[in-house]
Amino acid sequence: MSEVRAVVELRRPVAVWRVVIRRVILDLALLNIALLLTHFALGVLPAPTSMPNVLGAYAVVNLLGGIVLVARRVYRVSARYVGLLDFPNVAFASTVIAAALLGLEYALPTLSAPVHPLGYAALFSMFFISLWGGVRLAIKFRQFPSLFRRVAGQDAKARTVLIVGAGDAGELVCRELARHHNKLGRVVGFVDDDPAKQGQTINGFPVLGRVIDIPELVQRIGVDEVMIAIPSASGEQMRRIFEISQSTRATLRTLPSFEDMLDGKHQMLPHMREFRVEDLLRREAVKEEVEVAQGYLSGETVMITGGGGSIGSELARQVVRHQPAAVILLGKGENSIFEIDQELRQAGYAGSRAIVCDVKDRASLARVFDKYKPSIVYHAAAHKHVPLMEEVPIEAIRNNIFGTLAVAEESVRHGVKKMILVSTDKAVNPSNVMGASKRVAEMIIGSMATRYETGFSAVRFGNVLGSRGSLVPILKKQIAKGGPITITHPEMTRFFMTIPEASRLILHAGAIGDRGEIFILDMGQPIKIIELAKEMIHLHGLVPGDDIEIKFTGIRPGEKLHEELAYAAEELKTCAHPKIRVVANEKPVSWEWLIARLDQLQTLCDQGDAETARASLMDLAWAKNSPPVHLSPSDPVG
Repeated sequence: MSEVRAVVELRRPVAVWRVVIRRVILDLALLNIALLLTHFALGVLPAPTSMPNVLGAYAVVNLLGGIVLVARRVYRVSARYVGLLDFPNVAFASTVIAAALLGLEYALPTLSAPVHPLGYAALFSMFFISLWGGVRLAIKFRQFPSLFRRVAGQDAKARTVLIVGAGDAGELVCRELARHHNKLGRVVGFVDDDPAKQGQTINGFPVLGRVIDIPELVQRIGVDEVMIAIPSASGEQMRRIFEISQSTRATLRTLPSFEDMLDGKHQMLPHMREFRVEDLLRREAVKEEVEVAQGYLSGETVMITGGGGSIGSELARQVVRHQPAAVILLGKGENSIFEIDQELRQAGYAGSRAIVCDVKDRASLARVFDKYKPSIVYHAAAHKHVPLMEEVPIEAIRNNIFGTLAVAEESVRHGVKKMILVSTDKAVNPSNVMGASKRVAEMIIGSMATRYETGFSAVRFGNVLGSRGSLVPILKKQIAKGGPITITHPEMTRFFMTIPEASRLILHAGAIGDRGEIFILDMGQPIKIIELAKEMIHLHGLVPGDDIEIKFTGIRPGEKLHEELAYAAEELKTCAHPKIRVVANEKPVSWEWLIARLDQLQTLCDQGDAETARASLMDLAWAKNSPPVHLSPSDPVG
């Protein structure tokens, strides 16, 4: 590591030295100004006959001053991050220079009239420190809180902290630690990959190196905690920091995105959290286009089926930001919709209503539509667990297909403006009951969009990180119990997205879709489950195979090794948002043909013939070449 550092130092970019030279020149200019101000203030101007001695003395003072300033590394103090602890160092440098100047005054008495030595040195130091600090403080955008508490001394028992990121966020984290008297952690320094920041000091703490130096610094200094203070870091950057840090066994924490910190504008440190597996998958998130969503949600009554689920509840949180008239949280589980309803109310939104209702219950659903008259409907209610639905195909068909049909038909009957279906990547080339049921739900939406004025659209995405019963929470529980971690197959991959991303995609689809479009998020490359599991084990400071055993249990019924986001025949085109694709050549099936097949499927479900219903469902889901619907005037439902 030391050899690598030596090579890096030799190859330091020329731009860094230019910054250093500019700062040294600035400090020397301030030194000369301080000399002139001192002579003017004391009224001891040199006679014209002594000008050669004056110039020679000034040259010596500048040479000596430059050496002292460089030796004390005064030039390394960044103007943006100048702190109280930097001033004692500057005072020491100015005292040394003043002493040298006094020596020259006595050696060359023709320079000026005799003055009191201590007064001369004190006045010069005062001018130089004032100029040095004033220029740097003038560059700062605002005055930072005092750090005087840290001057009193560090808490030797506090955990030592190495901050990754010597930018604004890192400086704020450093200040927060100081504000809490270092009880939350004692900063030892920073690391940053920006060459221009190498060797600088921030609030008195040095930039010790680059990210690659973390293992050496942790070992040499004894770092207990590595804090990542780069809210804008990409997934690739976070993964690199994680891979470099994972061998150190130091606790790894990270700062969330600025969006997640909107409720804590003045206290940065309380938002520092344990490093989560989601950070390894972080990529440029889908940004919510506030104006677009505001345009179709403001003043509307919005119904969210499955409102207590992971997607439904996050969708509710985002919807209320756009001033809807009311939000109807419809769900079968009373506890989940009660909790999100209370959360919205406690946050200051009084327009939410929690309604216990099963989307399969036509009569109850109709009464809810009659009473609340929603104008926008997000349909997120669905059974989603693949293995469970393989055991009860009839329940999956009734909930995911006929529940969707019921919501869609009630939306048409009540003049709903838009209905958006939440679908899944498992609907593509479905190999299981859950995926096939969601594919048929997509077919229902696409076909109805050609017949009625209600605007229909669907969103299709992969696994959602952190949703209840999904992969990541299961792996966390297995690790917490000491293992083993169970994975079905070493080659299995999945697409992943966060719950906020999924919700933003749904909002965006509602804004621009109305003719049965299927929207898909550009989710990048699929992630291998085994690699995800290993990284999660490392995040807990453990070693895969040694501390936590990994077992392969075999692919479960209906599972695929690799999921797909679109059919091979589907043409994906970009839309208004660069990260969202829309299926351009989706051919809606004939409504008459589809409703006849659904009637057959309903009969099989009523008869309780699970295996025949399963076979009929798979045949229906794979009916890609059915006749396209012929556009005709809107017909009444039923």
